[in-house]
Amino acid sequence: MNIPLSRPLIGRAEANAAAKVILAGAVVGRGELGLALERRMARDIGVKHALLTTSGTHALELSMAVLGLGPGDEVILPSFTFSSVANAVLRQGAAPVFCDVLEDTLNIDVSDAARRVTKRTRAIIPVHYAGVACDMDAVGRLARGHGLAVVEDAAHAVGARWRGRGLGSIGDAGCLSFHATKNITCGEGGAFLTDSDALARKAEFFREKGTNRSAFIRGEIKKYTWVSEGSSYVLSDVLAAILTEQWKRLPAINKERGELHALYMAELAGALRLPVIPEGCESSCHLFHALLPDRKTRDRCLAELKRRGIGAAFHYQPLHASPFARNVLKDRSRLPVSESVGDRLIRLPLYAGLKKKDVLRVCAALKRMVL
Repeated sequence: MNIPLSRPLIGRAEANAAAKVILAGAVVGRGELGLALERRMARDIGVKHALLTTSGTHALELSMAVLGLGPGDEVILPSFTFSSVANAVLRQGAAPVFCDVLEDTLNIDVSDAARRVTKRTRAIIPVHYAGVACDMDAVGRLARGHGLAVVEDAAHAVGARWRGRGLGSIGDAGCLSFHATKNITCGEGGAFLTDSDALARKAEFFREKGTNRSAFIRGEIKKYTWVSEGSSYVLSDVLAAILTEQWKRLPAINKERGELHALYMAELAGALRLPVIPEGCESSCHLFHALLPDRKTRDRCLAELKRRGIGAAFHYQPLHASPFARNVLKDRSRLPVSESVGDRLIRLPLYAGLKKKDVLRVCAALKRMVL
């Protein structure tokens, strides 16, 4: 029997919730369900404002827009991440500046980031890889020392914490993703988080096509109009209905993923370079990864696992070494850790509903290849 890399835990409760909204005809965004979920999300994470968006990518773009970034500005981000992070910077006309990651957590190397700060640097984006928190104390010190905004990419980290604080609530803004590959999902979807009333107000305008419609919905004004630049990032109440049911399941889903993650750690100890969860981190266990000795070994293992029906995969190829960065941005960075882990990393199946016997099967197969 095949074992996929990931699978959303979604079923009848979500289907019934979506059907109820559809049959009521209340399918647009900013309806009762969406507003209620935003309030619950903000309360559970510990942040003043949560605004649902149509994707995690749009939450990142919204963050860059409300910070007022533009041509001549620079934003520091890890190279070992998804292209959406760099694209959000580029869409504002600003320049992404890539830095290296730490080999133990694959999170941002704050020391390397500090070396890349210039008088043009406006912001830094720590990415909480695999649901493990970056060192937000170190990120905060760097940001305060240079007057930088901090935007957390917590796409992997829904429900995760750093020293008791919900990830996405620590920086000036935070971004979540509810894509089908994430711990909880509505197919697509995301959220913009902030404690700043000013940023939240700008974000409300921007995601509502540059209008003050949100204030109109709250009864604060008699009619709404165009007040700023904007786009259309509001999540439909159909998806909000699905996500509401998923949000109820989040603690149980993350607990189950944590148990499977711990089983991988126990079974593969001594066989592979395993992930590290530092003290103070409560991980969402979004994915399980390991590092193999070299690319040749990694690719051989991937091919053999695929032959056995096991959905293992590699992950990010460093952005600084991508064709777009090299050919268009003319980036000539050398980031040795990002380059090394991009060649050596393997992801193994991890999702709520994965059977422990299947984890043992994956581990046994992989150990036969590397030991």
